[in-house]
Amino acid sequence: MSTTNPNLEWLLDNLVDSTPGATHALVLSRDGLKLCHTRALGVDRADQLAAIAAGVQALSQSASVEFGDGTGGVRQSMTEFHGGLLFIVEAGEGAHLAVLASEESDVGLIGHKMDELVEQIGAFLTSPPRHPRHSQPA
Repeated sequence: MSTTNPNLEWLLDNLVDSTPGATHALVLSRDGLKLCHTRALGVDRADQLAAIAAGVQALSQSASVEFGDGTGGVRQSMTEFHGGLLFIVEAGEGAHLAVLASEESDVGLIGHKMDELVEQIGAFLTSPPRHPRHSQPA
């Protein structure tokens, strides 16, 4: 998956356009690499949001291990801040879907729309772990 995947960009733009209060959407890898984002977000802001969302998910993972059932599973995260909301859900193996929304948004509706999108295209939102390339001896 690349940051220029027009099919995913269209689906993310459609999610934002059809969900009142949603402003931006992004697909990222578990380690914070942006994979695809809405056009209006811009490349630099998408990089910034991907790093933030990966950090939130990592903290949520730690909380789950320490205070959950020990499996470390995180279904979704929501952060409410002055001026907005950040939603993050798992979206395939090693991938997450993040949505920014206005603070007066309907939380249930946004969560529902995100779940619908993940169900429809979750297989395409998979980001396998990246492995460093080892140089081969000559």
